[in-house]
Amino acid sequence: MTTAWSASDARGAILACFDGSDGGRRAVWWAAGEAAAAKRPLVIVWSLEWDASRAPRGADAGNVEDEEIVETARRELGRVADDCRSLYPRLTVLTAVPEGAPEVTVTRLADEIAPVMVVAGASGRGALSRMLLGSTVAYFARFLSPPLVVVRGEPAPPEAPVIVGVDGSGTSVRAVEFALAFAERHGVGVRAVHSWTEWPLDIYATAPPAQAGLYHVDDSVQQAAREDFERAARRYPDVAVEWEAVTDRPTHALLERGEGARLLVVGSHGRGPVTRALLGSVSHAVLYHAPCPVAVLRSRAEDDEFLDAH
Repeated sequence: MTTAWSASDARGAILACFDGSDGGRRAVWWAAGEAAAAKRPLVIVWSLEWDASRAPRGADAGNVEDEEIVETARRELGRVADDCRSLYPRLTVLTAVPEGAPEVTVTRLADEIAPVMVVAGASGRGALSRMLLGSTVAYFARFLSPPLVVVRGEPAPPEAPVIVGVDGSGTSVRAVEFALAFAERHGVGVRAVHSWTEWPLDIYATAPPAQAGLYHVDDSVQQAAREDFERAARRYPDVAVEWEAVTDRPTHALLERGEGARLLVVGSHGRGPVTRALLGSVSHAVLYHAPCPVAVLRSRAEDDEFLDAH
């Protein structure tokens, strides 16, 4: 990937995906605000995925039409970058226009610069739109080590809280840390939501009653999750925190509390094989249906497992 800057210039940046759409712009502006608050560089990437009929040529082959597409993308990206610099004069903004599918280009760039988070818009056109409506967002949520933030909805009031789903798992612990650090930067509170039901997935509704206990979350799990949350919260004494335990489907509980939230934070998986399936479905549903920006985090153990397998 050819850029005017080196990977060391962007190490630890916030990486924002852009596609020229209004949703993409909102994501970039959100990422710019977060980069300024965190005092980190902002890298904006526009992945150009060629149609299959044109892929063999590409811009590097000297095709005039393709070169014009690339140049247009670079100019548009430059304008967006200038807007970010105008909003945040001390912010370092870098851009990249790689050719290829987002799964390849964004993942490769993330490997090179180790961003602290990857940000994308919830709607758009072209490759990014397909990413967020199809399989690529699920790929990012599963395989990107940095937190994935999907920006959607209208901007929340400045005092709006951060909502974080907790269950005591490794991903939950990482989600809590992310939520608390974000809240501290923005001077808002955090509400931890621990929700459970004896029937984690609707498809289990016809299971024999004797199996209900298999999916029940007992008091010891709830207590452990609360202790993990309170332990983490003590490291952020300036953040007002709230604990809420509810008997409800996790997806419904989180989506309901996401109304008007500054950010909704969830882990990508949870405790045990059945619960991992549940929280995988919860994070997927939240990504696609939440009324506010959503952050999805993998556990560090998941990162280690992925690296060992590859």
